[in-house]
Amino acid sequence: MSAANFQSPFPKSSGLRSRSDSDNDSPATNTPRVSVIVPFYNEEECVESVLAEIIKCQPQAEIIAIDDGSSDSTWEKILSFKKSTNYFSPIRLTQNRGQSAAVYAGLRAAVGDITVLMDGDGQNDPADIDQLVAELSSSDADVVCGRRAKRQDTWSRRTASKVANSIRRMVVHDGISDTGCSLKAFPKDCVELLVPFNGMHRFLPAVFTHAGLKLIEIDVNHRARTAGDSKYTNWDRALRGIYDLFGIRWLLNRKIIFPELSQNSDQSPSRIDDHK
Repeated sequence: MSAANFQSPFPKSSGLRSRSDSDNDSPATNTPRVSVIVPFYNEEECVESVLAEIIKCQPQAEIIAIDDGSSDSTWEKILSFKKSTNYFSPIRLTQNRGQSAAVYAGLRAAVGDITVLMDGDGQNDPADIDQLVAELSSSDADVVCGRRAKRQDTWSRRTASKVANSIRRMVVHDGISDTGCSLKAFPKDCVELLVPFNGMHRFLPAVFTHAGLKLIEIDVNHRARTAGDSKYTNWDRALRGIYDLFGIRWLLNRKIIFPELSQNSDQSPSRIDDHK
């Protein structure tokens, strides 16, 4: 499948840099251009292979590995990679708060101009990061989302995902066919648009669309899980998805999206105290 474009019907949120402004910025000395954010929760069997592969594919990127309050040796495995690359930022949440909390913590800590999200279970392919970043840099897209071309999941999970994606698109109109694919790339500025809540990571395209951004989906590789266990059943996902869908619909309808601000350059800024 070729790349699919979705242009938001909403005006672009004020305060975000234009693509031309972002492209003309000169990166600070010794600052990585790309930050790869990967959360782990009780993934001790996956940590070493996943991080080693990311480092091999993205040796110049900042890698932010987040332990979401694991009860196994995930944190110790993460720390063992601390000296494997120049830019490695381990983060530990002392209590489990869910994937959205881990992702948000990583996004807030990232220093790269481009942030890339991926899962820590080994099913995402780090080799796809290059094409996400290239598409974001060469096209007029504000956000690039991965789309699992050949899903290596059970028939029941693929069916449940297809139904859930259809319902979500109908309710929030984000134009994305596979929001369950964690591989996404977008400028760090976009983090300012996010409101952290449980389930946020599933609705990033909806938030970005509502802010007037242009999204593109591209095919990425998807691999069978070889270690660890899935943290959700199809029934868990369905219940969480329905509950969150009502919440995100309310949030998108009520969230403040600032229009362009107009200032009179002939007047000096006034303070609140001046009006007392």
